[in-house]
Amino acid sequence: MIVAMSVGLTNAQTVQRQVVEEGGTGPFKSEVVGDASCTGFTVYRPQNLKELVAKQGALPVIVYANGACFNNNVEMRLLLSEVASYGYVAAAIGPYDEADVMAQWRGVLKAAYPETKGEVIMANGEKILPLTPEEKKAREAEEAKQREQAAKAAKKTKKPQPAAPQFPTYPKMLLEVLDWLTEQNATQGSEYYHCLNLDKVAAMGQSCGGAQVLAIAYDPRIKTCVMLNTGIGDMEMMGATKECLKNLHTPMFYMIGGPADIAYANAQKDYERIADDIPVVMLNSKDGHSGTFYEKFGGNYAKAVVKWLDWQLKGQVGQSALFLDDEYLKLKFPEWQGVRKNF
Repeated sequence: MIVAMSVGLTNAQTVQRQVVEEGGTGPFKSEVVGDASCTGFTVYRPQNLKELVAKQGALPVIVYANGACFNNNVEMRLLLSEVASYGYVAAAIGPYDEADVMAQWRGVLKAAYPETKGEVIMANGEKILPLTPEEKKAREAEEAKQREQAAKAAKKTKKPQPAAPQFPTYPKMLLEVLDWLTEQNATQGSEYYHCLNLDKVAAMGQSCGGAQVLAIAYDPRIKTCVMLNTGIGDMEMMGATKECLKNLHTPMFYMIGGPADIAYANAQKDYERIADDIPVVMLNSKDGHSGTFYEKFGGNYAKAVVKWLDWQLKGQVGQSALFLDDEYLKLKFPEWQGVRKNF
């Protein structure tokens, strides 16, 4: 089991640090830190945190859960760093890791690249295209060959196949790190002492991480949820089911990758089932299940997330246009589709 706080360490203690994409495009350049008192998580925050808080006041907080419920947040590093540069402190499940973000894209993105997306330029400048029909056929043939070989090997050995491994993370980790941030905010001498506005907390998750968000969304400290390429539908995952939708009490934002996104159908079911007293917005792009997370500064998904958080947690009503005004949405993101209810 992963424990949020290490025994014997009380105050936050930054022991690792890096800057991604020169700290983002926001007014408060960000950094990624690992903390000795919270080794199971990575914190994304503005640099010179104390100086910023002295000028701007305490910052809103984000707790984040990863796609595939991984214990690693590198895939979302560009987006989280970008969001932090707009004045947020985000604590993401997974220990600090200096792995190269772009080293992951081929296995993650190319495997399910949507034909609708066309050419994109990744954060490292590389141009990516969808697989050609020939490439798809070759990949399918290779996958079929691998399945056949695995079946033959299993039949030959006659050994029972091992059970699928348990997920290395669990939903309450989001609440555990929120507890840690709350303690640090109240502890004199901590790096986060009086730096966090714990009345302004967002829970955010991608894919399986969205199920983890739904599982803890009942917590009254959560003031909004951001659901990236995710939806529970009729599934049961990480202890979350469609029954969790009845526990929602905050505005919800679903950012989905269109019909090419494997979460698309489930997200539509969630949208229909969310109660009539819960404001909810769903935007659909053509980016598929991997969104724009490997594009420079997290791409357009990061822009949408910042606008939602600025509206919901900072009260910047002008940022609501993307979510409430169809003409504005079409102007900013012509290929996106948006729906909303209960506003």
